[in-house]
Amino acid sequence: MDGVGEQTGEREGTAAGLNDTLARLVASLLVVRCSGHLADGQRRYPRWELDNATLQRLLSAGVGGVILLGGSAAELRLRTRQLQDWAATDLLLCADVEEGVGQRFEGASWLVPPLALGRLHGDDPGAAEELAERYGRCSGREARALGLNWVLGPVCDVNNNPANPVINVRAWGETPATAGALAAAFVRGAQAEGVLCCAKHFPGHGDTASDSHLELPLLPLSRKRLEAVELPPFRAAIAAGVSSVMTAHLLLPELDRERPATLSAAVLTGLLRHDLGFGGLVVTDALVMEAITAHHGAGEAAVLALEAGADLVLMPADADAAMAAIVAAVEQGRLKRERLEASAERRRLALASLQGNSLAPAGSVAEACPEPLGSLAAAGCRATDASEPLGPLSNGPISADQQLALELVQRSLLHQGGRVTLPAGSPGAAPAINLIRVDTALGCPFLQPTAPALTRATAAGFRTVVLDGWSPSPWRIRPAAVSDPGAQEPGVAAPVTANGTSIATDGPLDLPRLGEGPVLLQLFVRGNPFRGSAAGREPWEAVIRQLQASGRLAGLAVYGSPYLWESLQPLLEEGIPAAWSPGQMPLAQAELLTALGLGTPAGRGDGFTD
Repeated sequence: MDGVGEQTGEREGTAAGLNDTLARLVASLLVVRCSGHLADGQRRYPRWELDNATLQRLLSAGVGGVILLGGSAAELRLRTRQLQDWAATDLLLCADVEEGVGQRFEGASWLVPPLALGRLHGDDPGAAEELAERYGRCSGREARALGLNWVLGPVCDVNNNPANPVINVRAWGETPATAGALAAAFVRGAQAEGVLCCAKHFPGHGDTASDSHLELPLLPLSRKRLEAVELPPFRAAIAAGVSSVMTAHLLLPELDRERPATLSAAVLTGLLRHDLGFGGLVVTDALVMEAITAHHGAGEAAVLALEAGADLVLMPADADAAMAAIVAAVEQGRLKRERLEASAERRRLALASLQGNSLAPAGSVAEACPEPLGSLAAAGCRATDASEPLGPLSNGPISADQQLALELVQRSLLHQGGRVTLPAGSPGAAPAINLIRVDTALGCPFLQPTAPALTRATAAGFRTVVLDGWSPSPWRIRPAAVSDPGAQEPGVAAPVTANGTSIATDGPLDLPRLGEGPVLLQLFVRGNPFRGSAAGREPWEAVIRQLQASGRLAGLAVYGSPYLWESLQPLLEEGIPAAWSPGQMPLAQAELLTALGLGTPAGRGDGFTD
């Protein structure tokens, strides 16, 4: 009996070991979300960003990747080291830094959106492609310096639909040729600096009028159409050696009538693997997005994605549920273990490619940029030492990257009509209004108290009024029973406020409530996740007509969407100062306002601190 007991114990121990090995294999294929800040209380988005105790538990259980958002460059450097110390394996450490690392982490380079270069490409393809490669090099070396090894870009979507609410200026082009050429140049530049890149969102999110963060878009596109428009940029990125491809949460009935691309074997295995010949990592877009969660639970979505051909599961709605469901699917024979091992091998090879084709011991991946790579060395940067803990970012971006950021802003800026002037007399002698439109002023990264859009207008005598979803509305509301002479044609969405109330279009601004004096109109409008539109239902054309008819339009600044600029610019009377920049960051504001004649304030306009 003792012998039987020993044999039973040995079998149970072996089974437990196999189960633990499977659990770690499954965990290695998950990428979870956390804050770039160090402390739990600093999380910006606690709904999605895991607390530190949960992170430690999951990383020690073998979870293989983390996507980060928020914090400064210095914090991110500490955070990536901390995460790697908690981990049982070398981590994939990534971020959505599509517009430079400074887009997400203060202290690094914040570059104009890619579509700025797409617009330049039509006039000067050679210059645009050279700038795109420099853009990639800047992003790659700064990411690596801070401990990131995976840049979730380039966006390979062709933004051929101006009403696209979520891609918009994130795309590298509005035609397949432009998007492909510039995305490939970005990949070559960034991966030369020692990071992985990710082409997204396969097979193409550019021609959507709805946001997959909120709902599942349906694209009735034929295979012929996909081959002509959506797929060429992905083919170009793959030819350039891109390390990974991210899926799109889109329903394409011509390819799969039942499942979105992220969960479709026809799209991921048939189209991407077999037809396009991609052999690298396939990662899902975030599975917490409503396009997925509205139809599938966290566990089932993860299993379906792996069944379809994904290698990595990004941001499952519940990491524990996802892992448990995947383990169960393997044990039940629904998923083959060999299939997951193939994904783990692709992951290993991707990490190995960053270490001279030999995977270094756990912990070393997060030791970012111990020696300068590529153009960083050419720029004269030395190896990281104690006096330069952030390497090339120890005192902010290096000179070459500062010059790149400025050149991109200046080359993409459009200006007409001269300089903003106030009524006769000294600045501020008459009331004047700086009307700023943003999605939300709360925690807005480009509209801090020292932002030029605020300080320069204040120094010129303008009183700032911010229009967002939280502020008192300046709109005239159209009574339901009253005919509006400026109402939209049938079938066209009527202008509405943030809470859905109809706006009058025969002079939409409530000017008596807004106040007297000339109005400097500054519109920050672009596609943004979770917004559902790019300000497409706000009546800015009617606002321009109203302000000009009353002689009150002092100037127009549009930051972001070229489509809004193109709809407003033809309406401007001769001599009205106006400008557009695809960028919204302070550097873009400063250059645009300088062009409008609002230079650097002579005194301090940022107030006294507490």
